[in-house]
Amino acid sequence: MQHRIWLMSLIVCLWTISTAARGAELVERKTPSGTVVGYKDTPLLPSTEGKYHVHDPDRPLPKHVETNPADTGDEPGKAPSDAIVLFDGRDLSRWKPSSWKVENGYAEVSQGHSLLETKEPFGDCQLHLEWMAPTTPAGHMMDRGNSGVLLMGLYEIQIFDSHPMHAEQIYPDGQAASIYGQTPPLVNACRRPGQWQTFDIIFTAPVFQDEKLVKRATVTMLHNGVLVHESQEIMGPMTHRRIIPYQPHAAKLPLTLQGHGSPVRFRNMWIRPLSQ
Repeated sequence: MQHRIWLMSLIVCLWTISTAARGAELVERKTPSGTVVGYKDTPLLPSTEGKYHVHDPDRPLPKHVETNPADTGDEPGKAPSDAIVLFDGRDLSRWKPSSWKVENGYAEVSQGHSLLETKEPFGDCQLHLEWMAPTTPAGHMMDRGNSGVLLMGLYEIQIFDSHPMHAEQIYPDGQAASIYGQTPPLVNACRRPGQWQTFDIIFTAPVFQDEKLVKRATVTMLHNGVLVHESQEIMGPMTHRRIIPYQPHAAKLPLTLQGHGSPVRFRNMWIRPLSQ
């Protein structure tokens, strides 16, 4: 089963890379605050009653809200006493070997496309992590702090520098805290690059019976202390420019952090498994 899930993730990743190589055509929508880029040749999203496509630039951008730095803190907080500390700034011993590096109390994704995967599998959980987008200008706007949290290695919460200071913005279902390719956050709580940001995620895993889906995964989430998803259903595994259905898998799978060509930093990561 684990091998099948790993193979599925690899196929999706390779498909994404090959799609980029084919040069899928980006389109633009001009707004008073800048340009939104996306795609119009992708499937229609059932959750929008067929109004918007996957990665649709015409979908309304969530409004931006300023967050109090005290809510995120310049110093990492302390994990609850019953939490599993995934990273405390010292080493990645709870993660499988990777090319990621640890220095100055944070872990940084290596250049290129690489994954960081926990040794232990998880299902229903409360997850806390802190991340920072780079201040160095990206060669392409799609590389602007691009990373992600893959719950169970399959269901992605996007990490991206989508602060409105930038004149060019990614499609709404690809901005920070979106359920990638599916649901934008309720508001854009993104802080400026170079500042630490927090994700607090409560995730319920999908339920399968007799190889059939009986309950979709859901996410309730705070970004920098602001509610951005409330019991939001996840339509299926992460992919780029498409919608793919659920495939039966184990009740617990490793948590994965995505490397996508941007030097995003992470610190203070802990998880609380929740009883079924």
